Amino acid sequence: MYNLAYYLTDGIYPKWSTFIQSISLPQDPIAELFAKVQEATRKDVERAFGVLQARFAIVKNLALSWDNEKIWHIMRGCIILHNMILENERDGYTQYDTSEFEEREASRSSRVGMSYSTDMPTNLGNMLGIRNHFRR
Repeated sequence: MYNLAYYLTDGIYPKWSTFIQSISLPQDPIAELFAKVQEATRKDVERAFGVLQARFAIVKNLALSWDNEKIWHIMRGCIILHNMILENERDGYTQYDTSEFEEREASRSSRVGMSYSTDMPTNLGNMLGIRNHFRR
């Protein structure tokens, strides 16, 4: 019994049970429609994820040690922020002076805080078992 998610992929991914590759040579109209819709959906997801990766560094990093709820919150937050940025850029003009809100170049710092936790996530053992389960 399989109770995990399936992922739409193309031919570059390994032949794991969780990866659903497109039908390369569909033989009937139903299989052809399935392949066409699957490929379009996969491309849409790749484009959207690429946009988020380009805008937010946290989306670029591996999330294997995070639990699903944390990943969900991060992705939802990034999507909301992305939509807010697009809405702001779309307006293109404002009716008030924004210079009072902008930082001066002299006050900016290129230093990034490097504080992080070295605590191991509680689901690390589960993560390895699930990863091995995908490879079957």
